[in-house]
Amino acid sequence: MTPTAPLFGIHLRLIGMAVLWGASWPWGRMVAQNMPPITGSAIRFMIASIALLIWLYSSDRFNAARTLTLKQWSGLVATGATGIFTYAVCFLIALQWIPSGKASAVIALNPAVTLILAAILFKEKLNSTIIIGILMAIFGSLYAISQGNPLRFLSGSVGLGEYLLLGCVLSWVAYTLIGRKLLGGIDALTATTFSTVFGTIFLCITSFIVEGSSAWVTAYHSSWHVYGALVGMALGATVLGYYWFFIGVKALGAGNAAAYVALVPVFGISISALFLGEPLHSSLLIGAPLAIAGMIVMHKGQR
Repeated sequence: MTPTAPLFGIHLRLIGMAVLWGASWPWGRMVAQNMPPITGSAIRFMIASIALLIWLYSSDRFNAARTLTLKQWSGLVATGATGIFTYAVCFLIALQWIPSGKASAVIALNPAVTLILAAILFKEKLNSTIIIGILMAIFGSLYAISQGNPLRFLSGSVGLGEYLLLGCVLSWVAYTLIGRKLLGGIDALTATTFSTVFGTIFLCITSFIVEGSSAWVTAYHSSWHVYGALVGMALGATVLGYYWFFIGVKALGAGNAAAYVALVPVFGISISALFLGEPLHSSLLIGAPLAIAGMIVMHKGQR
């Protein structure tokens, strides 16, 4: 085996991660249109929590969890409330109204808004390349999800689905920044596992309060392809996707591995068009590539 062969396998895994994360949008669209959204999210992350806990146990990391401080546990609860609970609710409810390919373009806003708030809150410096990338990503993403008129967000003429997509962005940014502030010293698998468990608890409680027990009966009687989409999101996008991402971070560094996130909208749009028959609106064909280019420029600026 040549020295480059292991790295080739890592790059393939990161591409696979982008495929799974991209596929989570059409999978989510299928679930959102056939199952109560909060209950669907709860089932998804129940499956993911079980798999992650098995993974954590098999990695012999449960003993390390006993040494976590109160600050770290509060950080895990907070990241569960933001990156799992709030994100999942906004994600599936938004997909009741928004086509999944169009919605996946919002991914570009995550690193852009994270960098802006990190500069404001943590005094992290932004160079001109990063700023250009941020502007490209924000404009391209908003152009795609507003059907070519980003000013609609300022005039309030967009629908609830678009605002919920922005809720996805804000919750993910909060998850990232809280994790950076409160989860120092916790390995990625432990942090992901317990954040997911806490988020799942919040989802289950909210499901019974908001949607009632009848929602679980509806979910139980859903078709096999809806459950296939749920399992795909839980074991594919959440567990396997993160596993491949962790491998990439360990081998290539966080920045190089994160660069593959730029491929997520590409696969999200492509898979939605191929399997759900979603039309490719002209705003999507212009905004999504611009947003992806912005993510690449931001990555180069950070390097």
